[in-house]
Amino acid sequence: MIRYVATLVYAFSAVALGSSGNISKVNSSIEVDPGQQAGDVSTVNGSITIGSDARVRDVETVNGAIRVDPRAEARTVETVNGSITLGENAVVAEEVSAVNGKLTLRGGARVDGRVENVNGDFRLEGATVRGGLGTVNGDVFVGAGSRVDGGILVEKPSGWSWNRSDRPRVTIESGAVVNGTLEFEREVDLHVGAGAVVGPVEGVAPQRHALP
Repeated sequence: MIRYVATLVYAFSAVALGSSGNISKVNSSIEVDPGQQAGDVSTVNGSITIGSDARVRDVETVNGAIRVDPRAEARTVETVNGSITLGENAVVAEEVSAVNGKLTLRGGARVDGRVENVNGDFRLEGATVRGGLGTVNGDVFVGAGSRVDGGILVEKPSGWSWNRSDRPRVTIESGAVVNGTLEFEREVDLHVGAGAVVGPVEGVAPQRHALP
């Protein structure tokens, strides 16, 4: 599901500020100013903030949070240890992924690819994901007005992922839409609102709970 940590560390082994407008550091946070255009934005130990209305390509850190402010655009957004927050009407053209971190998509945010993590919660607050959601140990909240195309996958824990003792909670509020299969390779608590639209459920039978 997620590229191995070693892959990311290798990607940061040659750190420089390129002529193409790339911004790259090692032990420092990065802020891209509102409205600025840049290439790839990467650091190893530090957070990254992409300001409102900014335009960048790939955004990556190993240890740190990433925030993409309202109406900003990126190609990919990825961290290993840290949260990711997409502000209102922010757009990511491809994937958003973390290993250990919460993923939050505010109202009007859109990801045209897949959104995934291993250990960390998802929260969609009226956002759109076109390539599906995938997790191992995270709770998933798909709020009213949100849309997920490509379904939801909760994978069985493997040897290298943290195995929580309780069941992940998957909540799909009334007014949310999930197109595609809800596939569960492990036990989950599934909470679905009366007015939610969801696809078929496959795999391990979830514990179902009704929402208003």
